[in-house]
Amino acid sequence: MRALPRLGVLLAALSAFTAGALPAASAEVAHPVPKAPHTAVLDGTRLQQAKVRLDHGDPRLRRAAQALTARADKWLNQGPWTVVDKPKPAPGGDIHDYLSQAPYWWPSQPPTSGNPWGCPYVQRDGERNPEVDTGTDRQDVEKVFDSAYDLSLAWYYTGDKRYAEKVGQILRTWFLDPATKMNPNLNHAQFIPCKYDGRAIGIIDFSQSYTSVLDALAILDTGAAGWTRTDRAGMTKWNTDFLDWLRNSDFGKEEGAATNNHGTFHDMQVAALAYATGDRDLARRTVLNAGSARIARQIAADGSQPQELTRTRSWHYSTFALVAHTRLAAVGEHVGVNLWKYRGPDGQTLFKAVDYLLPAATGAATWPHPDLEFHRYAATDVVHTAADAGDRQAQRAVPSLEAPPGGDLWALRPAAEQLDSIAG
Repeated sequence: MRALPRLGVLLAALSAFTAGALPAASAEVAHPVPKAPHTAVLDGTRLQQAKVRLDHGDPRLRRAAQALTARADKWLNQGPWTVVDKPKPAPGGDIHDYLSQAPYWWPSQPPTSGNPWGCPYVQRDGERNPEVDTGTDRQDVEKVFDSAYDLSLAWYYTGDKRYAEKVGQILRTWFLDPATKMNPNLNHAQFIPCKYDGRAIGIIDFSQSYTSVLDALAILDTGAAGWTRTDRAGMTKWNTDFLDWLRNSDFGKEEGAATNNHGTFHDMQVAALAYATGDRDLARRTVLNAGSARIARQIAADGSQPQELTRTRSWHYSTFALVAHTRLAAVGEHVGVNLWKYRGPDGQTLFKAVDYLLPAATGAATWPHPDLEFHRYAATDVVHTAADAGDRQAQRAVPSLEAPPGGDLWALRPAAEQLDSIAG
């Protein structure tokens, strides 16, 4: 995409407000256009270009900005959150260790004084046990990830320092402040009561969306109010330590060896963390390996994903897995690897995998596989991603996509998110 000229100052901020494009906070003093952020998944140059177009009054971007700032405004009076707030520490006893519970495991017996958990626990695939949302860190960390992404993007596009100050508070509380910070490991993620103190597959609690935090950090580094050199150094240290744990711990190695979406998300997280912390060689190696290790093994010749089709939520997991593939491809673009061009021994490609979803994504046909809760909009972002990468079928499908709740923000944050969020 041809780069647009940079603006020295925002023009017509007041007229944009009076036209109803952005909330009143955006109509404060004119401010310089931030530089292109050094993002790991998002394309920083595209963000910069979108900023310029927004400042020039692009009506489509103004509508998207309204939706984005509406989301960001909701976070201003929430949080910050911390791992030390849970009622009981993780099994190891350290309140700074992250703790979550396996979402699809349920007690098989009524709780009693002698068996308070109702053990043993049994698996019910796709059916979320509501107790996983109480007493652990899972819901809070999702709020950290989502709020950091929304608030940093809102700051970038509006210059409203309230957004930058809020996201700084959230990130310092969860990751940096000695009294409240999380240890950089997932040793107790997705534990199962009376069975496991933690599991390797719990890494997906982070890998499915932690790259949003990495991109938020890159955005803040372009000059956000209150985000200091000490903050940047602290987050780099945390991310470096977390990357080391992902690569060298037993759980990290086990998750990296997974042959389904867990393995792809692990690779995507490793590649993004490596890129964000300056190890471009590791990022490049990880993306290069994904062709034969992930695309060829997980996608069939017709574009279906056989392992995901066996799930009770086959539509969710088919789109979910492609979030990992397409975000990994996005990291690849920063290190000179084009995963969209990879073709497996049976003709497998990412384009085919997205095209397999198009009839259901556009509403032209019913999804022909089981799903406990089908949401058509779950595929919207991955179709956008393929369309941007040059998939002509996806390009033709874009006008028929269903907007997710809260609006389609693709034009302002062009990277796939899991839009029908569900744990695990």
